[in-house]
Amino acid sequence: MQLFTRYHQSPVGRLEITATDQALLSIHFADARKKPGPGRPQTPESCPPIEQCIRELAAYFSGERQVFTVPYHMQGTAFQQKAWQALTTIPYGETITYGQQALRLDNPKAARAVGLCNGSNPLVIVVPCHRVIGANGSLTGFGGDLWAKQWLLAHEKRYAQPTGPQLRLFA
Repeated sequence: MQLFTRYHQSPVGRLEITATDQALLSIHFADARKKPGPGRPQTPESCPPIEQCIRELAAYFSGERQVFTVPYHMQGTAFQQKAWQALTTIPYGETITYGQQALRLDNPKAARAVGLCNGSNPLVIVVPCHRVIGANGSLTGFGGDLWAKQWLLAHEKRYAQPTGPQLRLFA
């Protein structure tokens, strides 16, 4: 199986994107101080999942996309798979706590384990681990630098569609 890697500059730093010709495998913050990407060499060949990912990231960063459709494959334990799947159910522009994510997994005492899973999420942004925050509202437990998590959350709040009844004032 051939791996393809491309580096892409984004508003949250340089992203290292790796895929097969069938599916995206990872997106890492290439230059993060806390947990940088693996540093694979960039491959010159074109790869459809990477090209689609870059287009979707561009639309996401411009506020035009809220859900990613690029095919991906994540390898991990059964618990990691469940935790990562739960991340994809958090609506754009919203946050939950690690405890709430553990409850969604029917394992209310697993908040710490959920945090570890989220920290090893191989597909940042596409699988939105940045939408999980500490019980006190703090921005913790992120695989990239915390400024990037803060930027992503503020970006999504700016472009999120309001839900629920809206108060309208008439003059």
